[in-house]
Formats: sequence, C-alpha cells, structure tokens
Amino acid sequence: MPRIVNDSDCIGCQACIGVCPTSCITAKDDGKSIIDAPACVDCGCCEGACPVACINTE
Repeated sequence: MPRIVNDSDCIGCQACIGVCPTSCITAKDDGKSIIDAPACVDCGCCEGACPVACINTE
C-alpha cells in the first residue's frame, strides 16, 4: 500500500524526500511532506528515513 504522511506529526525535515527513488514526495508550502500516492512504489525508504515515524501505510 502507498505511504501517507501524518501531517500533525511531520516536523518538515524532508529526510523522506531525499531517499524516495521515484521522487513522489514533495514539500508543501509549510515545509511538510506530501506523497503522490499513485507514484509511490511502496519501497518503504521514506518510512525508514523519517526521524519521527510519521509515514505509514494508508
């Protein structure tokens, strides 16, 4: 299943953006990450890179 970012827990560090192999994660205006679910290949790299564990499956 594609990953989603729990917006209330995201600290905007953007560590997930740098590890995504499909570049499906971008930063919103507030710096918090958002994942383009259809482009997500469910590799889990972003989940492992998140220091606050705010990325989970839908």
